[in-house]
Amino acid sequence: MKSIEYLWKDRKRRLGLPLSFTRYSLSEDRLFCETGFLNLKADEVLLYRVQDLELTMRLGQRIFGVGTICVHSSDKSVPHLDLKNVKNPREVKELIHRSVEEAKDKRRMRATELLGKEGGPAYHDGDELDFDPDGCDEDGLD
Repeated sequence: MKSIEYLWKDRKRRLGLPLSFTRYSLSEDRLFCETGFLNLKADEVLLYRVQDLELTMRLGQRIFGVGTICVHSSDKSVPHLDLKNVKNPREVKELIHRSVEEAKDKRRMRATELLGKEGGPAYHDGDELDFDPDGCDEDGLD
């Protein structure tokens, strides 16, 4: 069995020190969160399912150099995963972002956030249509 190579590991921190039983880790294709000492709970999110990342650094967190990264995903079991009080949160968020993009590229998953298909017509506020709806069809044929 092949062991997992981690790109990043950390623990939830209290007063800037890793004094908890919550562990976070990032591999090439998954983000892991393990909690507990006697009773373990392990969650994982596939990176290609991550939709958005959010960074929060309150005043107390900034004093101790930590922050919370909120991971929003399309995963049904873990739609929202908080990486609480991690060290160097900006760098970790960027690392996760790059890993998510690589995972999506490997699976050739690109979801457009605009209307229309990629390369197809996308309409924004104030844009005009590229074709005359009364005259010709979209492909230029009558």
